Amino acid sequence: MIHIIGAGLAGSEAAWQLATRGHAVRISEMRPKWTTPAHTTAHAAEMVCSNSFKSDDPASATGILKAEMRRMDSLILRCAEATRVPAGNSLAVDREAFSNSVTEALRNHPNITWTEAHVTTPDLENPTILATGPLTSEALADWLSGVTGRNRLHFYDAIAPIVERDSIDMEIAWMAARYDKGGADFINCPLDKEQYERFVDALISAERTPLHDVDTPYFEACLPLEVMADRGRETLRHGPMKPVGLDDPKTGRWPHAVVQLRQDTIAGEHFNLVGCQTRLKWGAQKDVFKLIPGLANAEFVRFGSIHRNTYVQAPSVLDATLAVKFVPNLWVAGQISGVEGYLESAAGGLAAAFAVDRAVRGLPPLPFPPVTLLGGLLHYLAHASCKDFGPTNAMLGLLPPLPEGDLDIRGLKRAGGTRAVRTAKGDAHRRRALAALEAHLRSAESHP
Repeated sequence: MIHIIGAGLAGSEAAWQLATRGHAVRISEMRPKWTTPAHTTAHAAEMVCSNSFKSDDPASATGILKAEMRRMDSLILRCAEATRVPAGNSLAVDREAFSNSVTEALRNHPNITWTEAHVTTPDLENPTILATGPLTSEALADWLSGVTGRNRLHFYDAIAPIVERDSIDMEIAWMAARYDKGGADFINCPLDKEQYERFVDALISAERTPLHDVDTPYFEACLPLEVMADRGRETLRHGPMKPVGLDDPKTGRWPHAVVQLRQDTIAGEHFNLVGCQTRLKWGAQKDVFKLIPGLANAEFVRFGSIHRNTYVQAPSVLDATLAVKFVPNLWVAGQISGVEGYLESAAGGLAAAFAVDRAVRGLPPLPFPPVTLLGGLLHYLAHASCKDFGPTNAMLGLLPPLPEGDLDIRGLKRAGGTRAVRTAKGDAHRRRALAALEAHLRSAESHP
C-alpha cells in the first residue's frame, strides 16, 4: 500500500498515476474536520487562490509543461479541460466543478482508499508521498523538519477578491483579451490618470491585516497589490494593471491603466480580479476596489486574504526525483517541495508517482531529463543554491540553453522583432523537450 498524505493538486495527481499503474493507494486528507486558513471544502484539488493553470501558448513554459503532462495522461489537466471557462489564451476552470471532478475520479477508483485523518507522524514502513501543500499543519511540518534535520521555510501568499458578474457596470467595462489573443474573455475596467492616482492613494493608505510574523517574506511572484504600490506609484501600471494591448472601444486607445477580471465559474456568474491579491481588511477592500470604474456597485463573493505558506529547503532535502535524501520511503511533492503554482504542483505529483512506481518495482531512480520543463523544474529544486533558495514557477530559464546556431536570431529580429525571437526559442525548447520526454518514457518502459 502506497500512502499519500494530502489530496491537493499534487496528491490527487500522484494518487491517480499510481492507481492507474495498478498500485493500491491510500489517501489521507485532514479536511473537513481539520481545516486551513484558506480552504472551504473537503474536496480534492481545491483551488483556493486563482482558478487558472496559466498560459496555453505552446511556446511558453506552462504550455510546454502542459504538453509533457498530457503525454503522461495527467488527471488534473483532463479534469481542467472538462471544466474550463473562457480565459483568452489561458486554461482557467470553474473551481468547484473542477474539484468535484477530481474528487469523483479518485473516490471511484477501485485501487484508491480515501481516509479522513490528520497525519502528524507518518509511518514510513510503506512508500509515502507527502503532498500536504503550503498550508501543512504545524505538527506535520515539525515532524518533517525533524526527520530531515533541516529548518522549513515560509513565505506569505495572498489571494484576490471575486465579484458577481451582474454587479459589474458593462456600460463602463468591456470584454476583450490582450491584443485580441484568444476570445474576448476578460472584463476590462479602464482607469484614466486621475482615477488611477485616486485608486493608488486609497490602496496605500487603506488598513491592512496585521502579519503574525513580520520576518516572513512575501512570495515575489504573487505580491499583494498594496505592497506593489508601496514600491512606486507606477508599479501597478507596469504590472497587474498594465493597459498594453487593450484598446478601449470608447476611445480606440489604451487606457492609462486597466483592471482585468477573469471568469471563475462555468455559468459565468462570478469573476475574479486578476492580479489583485491583497491583505487589506475586508471593509477596506470594499472601499478601495469600488473606486475602480465599473466596480462601484460590485457585490463581493469572496474577499482577498493572506496566509503563511510552508516549503522545505529543497536543495538540501530533495533529489531530482523528489525523494527525501537519507530518509527511505519518503517523497515530497507539490508546493511544500518548493514549486509555486497549481500547474507546477500537479506536475510534481506526477513526477513523484513516477519515482515511487519505479521504487516499488525495484528499479533504480530515473530523473526526468533537464531539457524537459518537468525535469528542469526538479533539477532546480535539487541543485539550486541553499543560501537564497525560494519557490519557483515553470520558466524557460530553468532549461539548458539551446545549441548555438540552432536559431537565426538576427534574421528573426529583422523579420519579426523580439517577439518572433521569443516564440522561436519557445518552439525550439518545446520540440527538444517533447523529444527528450519520449526517449525518457521509452527508456523507462524498457525495464520489465
